[in-house]
Amino acid sequence: MSSGHKAMTLFVTVILGLLLVIVGLCADWPRWSWAASAGLLAVIGMVTNRVLTPKREPFPRDLLPEPDLPLPDSARQDQRVTHVALPSSVADYDFSFSATVRWLVLDAPSDAPYVNPAGLAIDAVLQRARAVTAQQPPHRSAFVQHQLDGALATMRVDATGRVTAMALDVSLSLPEHDRERLAKLSDVRKDEDVWEHERNYERSKRAYLGEDVLKDTGSAVVWWLSRNEKEVEGAVDRIGLLARLSAAAKNETVAPPFEHLVPPPRVVLPDDGTSADWRQPYDGGDATASDNGSGDGLSVDSLLEWFGFSASDADVDLFAKRLIILASAHGKIEAVDEIKRRFDPEQAEQTEQADDGPEESAPPQDHEPPP
Repeated sequence: MSSGHKAMTLFVTVILGLLLVIVGLCADWPRWSWAASAGLLAVIGMVTNRVLTPKREPFPRDLLPEPDLPLPDSARQDQRVTHVALPSSVADYDFSFSATVRWLVLDAPSDAPYVNPAGLAIDAVLQRARAVTAQQPPHRSAFVQHQLDGALATMRVDATGRVTAMALDVSLSLPEHDRERLAKLSDVRKDEDVWEHERNYERSKRAYLGEDVLKDTGSAVVWWLSRNEKEVEGAVDRIGLLARLSAAAKNETVAPPFEHLVPPPRVVLPDDGTSADWRQPYDGGDATASDNGSGDGLSVDSLLEWFGFSASDADVDLFAKRLIILASAHGKIEAVDEIKRRFDPEQAEQTEQADDGPEESAPPQDHEPPP
């Protein structure tokens, strides 16, 4: 009797014995009933054992003319392929493919030609791998490797129908020098994108300022007020400046209604050692260098411009008198004469004639030594 039959017989006997015990306790059987139930349980166990025991075969199976032997395993073979170049979606950037190719030889007609199953299996696997890699960019080699793991994990019949093949331990990589080139190209493309966005932003900002904000003085003032809503007086003070900005943005002069708000241009004092012609009448304009080139320093006109005096300023004469007093105190007689010629040429000529008259009219005197 096998171990399975014994276990089943024991299990049935134990279950029935427990049921008899439970029923006897509940029904309060007399003592002779317990002995009868034990005999009944033994009989039931024997019957169960006989029922579960399989019948013997009249003749042993291993002595039959064709015994049921286990089927032999199919002839399965493996071969490792390494460093096979597979194309990517970018020209001249090939993946390096490695894998273990496994195949099974299929049944063929008796008149079928002899084949190399390893070659057919490897070719079938490479064709399947090529179809996947040719659609992927080269910088995603790790992602494509996982795709190949799934695409080549199934046994499939090759084109000739003689073998079924699959791939194990798939490895896909990109050469180091190609990765470096792709990284450099990627950085350049990113820099170009950033530069192009910056250019577009700058163009948009220039168009906004030139065509909208600085279109005219009123637009510039409104734009400034929109950014400084609580500084109305500041906007009024900056109308002249905004008018100049608006005119400069369009390469035009300041509009006539705002000319009185534009300050006069600043005069830069010359520092090249040239002197202006002080004999020119003061008109508030830029000082020019003298024709004879005599004297060094700055002209009186430039000095007045530097102090902020205009041609119509009433304090110019008073300032000139104070300059004369200051020059006289320091003994600058030539500067005093030049300032006088600049502001009162007639009086300066009369002074010169008065100074030169006695010298021209006085006869020479001979002084004889005393006897």
